[in-house]
Parts: sequence; C-alpha cells; structure tokens
Amino acid sequence: MSRRRRLGRPDIAAHTGRFDVRPAAAHDVGVTFLGVSTLLVDDGRTAIMTDGFFTRPSLLRVGLGRIAPDDSRIDAALTRLRLYPRPAAGGLAAVIPVHTHFDHAMDSAVVARRTGAVLVGSESAANIGRGAGLPTDKINIVDPSRPVTYGDFTLTFVASAHCPPDRFPGTIAAPVVPPVKAAAYKCGEAWSVLVEHAGGRTALVQGSAGFVPGSLDGRRADVVYLGVGQLGVLDRDYITAYWRHTVEAVGARRVVLVHWDDFFRPLDRPLRALPYLGDNLDVTIDVLGRLAEAQGVALRMPTVWQREDPWA
Repeated sequence: MSRRRRLGRPDIAAHTGRFDVRPAAAHDVGVTFLGVSTLLVDDGRTAIMTDGFFTRPSLLRVGLGRIAPDDSRIDAALTRLRLYPRPAAGGLAAVIPVHTHFDHAMDSAVVARRTGAVLVGSESAANIGRGAGLPTDKINIVDPSRPVTYGDFTLTFVASAHCPPDRFPGTIAAPVVPPVKAAAYKCGEAWSVLVEHAGGRTALVQGSAGFVPGSLDGRRADVVYLGVGQLGVLDRDYITAYWRHTVEAVGARRVVLVHWDDFFRPLDRPLRALPYLGDNLDVTIDVLGRLAEAQGVALRMPTVWQREDPWA
C-alpha cells in the first residue's frame, strides 16, 4: 500500500550529516555522483559511467512535449569531468544504462559518441544507440552469464526489476530517434550491476528501487549505490524487503543513496529532493537508517561532482 501524499518536498538540509563520503585520493578508485543514478567510476586510467543522464528536461516538457538529448548540457558536463574533448589517454570506456527510462538512458548514446565509449546494456539500450547512429562496434548487448571487462574493471549484469509502479513498462523494440515522447523510453531490461576492480574494491549499483528476490544471493559487494527513487511512497514492508534483497544479500557494510534528486532540475543548480507527490525521502532515510543502524551499516549520501571514496 502506498503512502498518502502531500504538497511540498523534503528539505535536504535535514540530512546534511549523511553527506560525508570522503574525497578520493588521485591514485584510488573514485566514484563521482552526477545526479539520479549517473555515476562515474574511475581508477585514473579507465573510467566507466552508469546512465550518463545530463539533459534533465523540465517536468512540463516531459509531460506535454517531446524530449531529446541537449548537446550543450551534455558537453558542459563532460567537459567539467575532463572527458570531452577526448583525453589523449584513458578516458571513458563504457556507458551503462541501468534501464532505459529517459532519466537513465536518454543521453547515453550521445555520451558514448562524444567520448568514444561503448554503450553497454540491453537490446533496449542498443536501440537507443542505433537511433543515435552509434556504429555496431560501439554497442555491446550484454549476456548476464558473461562478465565484461574494461581496463581493470569487471562488470557483471544481474537481472533486476523497476521500482513499482513502472510508468513506461515494456522493451524498446525499434531504434529511438528523438525528439520523442517520454513514453518512447520504455523501461527495458533492468539491471543490478556489480563492479569489481582488480585492486579488490567491489560495488553494487542498484539504480532503481526494484529487486528480484534471491537474484543477488551469493554475490558480494563492499559498497552499494542504492537507488531510492519512489521508495518513500511505498510501505515499510517493501522498503525492508528491498534492503534485504540488495544490501543484505551482498553483505555490504556501506550504502550510498542515489536517485533521490529532482531530475527535472538542471545540474547547474543545487540539487533538491523529489517532491512529496512523487516520493518521500524523509521516510526512506528513516526506514533505511533504522535498518542500517541495527546492522552496523554506514548509510551515506553523495555530494554531486565530487570524486569520492565510498570504501574509505
């Protein structure tokens, strides 16, 4: 049963104490949070990025108009991250949509094209790449039984689910050529992405607050980047089950919350929480905070644009 909703939005300032992930040293693996569940993970030689969503169109445009990647916003973000123009060495190796709703995958093919990265994911993600004109050798449709490696990073894709309700269910069966309605970006295949570095650091990226019971049993990750979008309007039983089948399943001792910000607001403005009509971050942090404290797990929130070391 969902919770009763109201006007307004949670105040991020109430959770200031959780924004305490330590900055990463240059020689360590670092994770940079870029809103929603876009994460740049790099070791100074190779970088991978989940989602790569920077356009962040307004709610009015999403609801009533057609949407398309905004080249200027994408280029501004990639330039700030020193990924565009492409560096002479290293750079972005892979862009990995965790599923194919617009707030995750709409910009992914453009980011791949700008940086020379490979678009990695489902057949639905591939159709976003094809619509953007990515060549075949820059699209990698994953087989969940076969991990993929980029530099010292190994990625394992585990079938997952979108947080209920999924407003645009189904798969993308044909190339998407924007501008299109937001509904063209159907969810597609949702993934839990396990990231392992040759240096020993491990993380689970759970971009959407959905789960498949038992799918992560036997897997291990020290850190979970836990998507919490829409979680706060669901009941406590669901939230508890979500934690059990993600954080507890992989034995993580640190959790960093993502997908809590209002993704209709540009990244050049301060982040704020999603409104109560769509989510309730206060409830999410209250329930997850109690679970984390009882289990001795550190529950944190990331600072946008800051390269951080969640393993520290």
